[in-house]
Amino acid sequence: MRSILPKILILLLLSFALASCKTAPPKPFGACPTPQQVEWQKMEINMFCHFGPNTFSGAEWGDGKEAEDLFNPTHLDCRQWAKIAHNAGMGGIIITAKHHDGFCLWPSKQSTHTVAFSSWQNGKGDVLRELGEACSDEGIAMGVYISPWDRNAPSYGTEQYNKTFQQTLEEVLSQYGATGKDGKRRIFEQWFDGANGEGPNGKRQEYDWHLFNSTVARLQPDAVIFSDVGPGCHWVGNENGEAGETCFSTLNTEGFSPGASSPHTDTLNHGNRNGQHWIPAETDVSIRPGWFWHEGEHPKSLDELLRIYYTSVGRNSLLLLNVPPDRRGLIAAEDSIRLMEFRSALDSIFGTDLAQKATITASSTYGRKHEKNYRAENLLDADYDKYWAASDRDSGQTVLKLTFDAPVTFNRITLQEYIPLGQRITHLSIAYIDTDGKRHRLTEATTVGYKRILLTPTVTAKQLTICIDETLAPPIMNRVGLFMDNIYNAQ
Repeated sequence: MRSILPKILILLLLSFALASCKTAPPKPFGACPTPQQVEWQKMEINMFCHFGPNTFSGAEWGDGKEAEDLFNPTHLDCRQWAKIAHNAGMGGIIITAKHHDGFCLWPSKQSTHTVAFSSWQNGKGDVLRELGEACSDEGIAMGVYISPWDRNAPSYGTEQYNKTFQQTLEEVLSQYGATGKDGKRRIFEQWFDGANGEGPNGKRQEYDWHLFNSTVARLQPDAVIFSDVGPGCHWVGNENGEAGETCFSTLNTEGFSPGASSPHTDTLNHGNRNGQHWIPAETDVSIRPGWFWHEGEHPKSLDELLRIYYTSVGRNSLLLLNVPPDRRGLIAAEDSIRLMEFRSALDSIFGTDLAQKATITASSTYGRKHEKNYRAENLLDADYDKYWAASDRDSGQTVLKLTFDAPVTFNRITLQEYIPLGQRITHLSIAYIDTDGKRHRLTEATTVGYKRILLTPTVTAKQLTICIDETLAPPIMNRVGLFMDNIYNAQ
């Protein structure tokens, strides 16, 4: 007995040591997002507000010669904008603080083409201040569009203009934003486009993008910078609300710059496989035909907004939906109503996850068998940072299987990769077993990324299999969902 006890004790100690030994987490693959980019992607939908002299002139691109008094909203209420955005499930608002006409919606010291030289509020008005306060009150973020092209600035087209524009950025990024719990004003996204026109001496402006981006990084280090080539996020390549069916969050930017020297629109739409930098796509589109409010125009239908959602958020991009305030400085009632219909439809479609009724297994799992950190069950957990990872020794197909006690009927499948560790999946196919036990091929897809929503015919399944058959590295995912859409029926 005495000789057996020490052996048993040793075995117990070894078992305890093995059980308590944890596998190191999977290593990141390729270019990966910053924490700020991850949080930005989680916002999914934000509001764009084109507002300025064009609202009153009926133009889309002003010429910079507008009288300052043209800008005169009669009932400006940024809290109305923020409440609508919040109620529509949007995480933030980006305002056209300065469009190509050069008119500043704040009392800039770098220009006389500003609200301070208008009769609106006797020259004491400040749209950015009001919007920052409204966003703070509603608990949403604030971003700014500040156009480098300035059709009013006398120095445009000269070396001096880059310094003037940098000082313009300094004003906005140091004084405005939504106030957080720590009392600091934050801009969550800085929006740059590459529009470039003729200067007063006939020269096109040579933008100093390094100066501009470094100014943003210094004053608002958490801000995601948008342009054709990022560095925070990039234009999707069209204004139709469509990311590519294949959409990588990685992009090669060497030799490119915003504007005429940007990558081809097809590249912007699809990203680059194994791209050097993590620069995800942002899909900007307007709820109306124009970007600014125009009398006689009306918002898109609910069906069209749902289509845009599926081809933007559902294809691994963030949706930036423009909702332009009118000449009163208010979002029109018909636009607000449509946004509430849109939010209600999304809540209805994605309110019940039928995958929660499944038992889920994987053909391959990372780590030791006893560990729960990387198991397939994590795909049904709402915690974003819980994920399933395939074995790093498995170089072939990986199969996820969802089995149901009772058949489920669905026509939408959501898949999410755990992007903090990179984007990996490049092809998958999905099949199901019907109530008669027959197997059917259902759909296939290429990239997944932050979120992929697959629209399928309505089927009733006892079992669903997801075969991940092509990857850049062993797959890591944090969510699988099944839903029923009875509202938008196009496939």
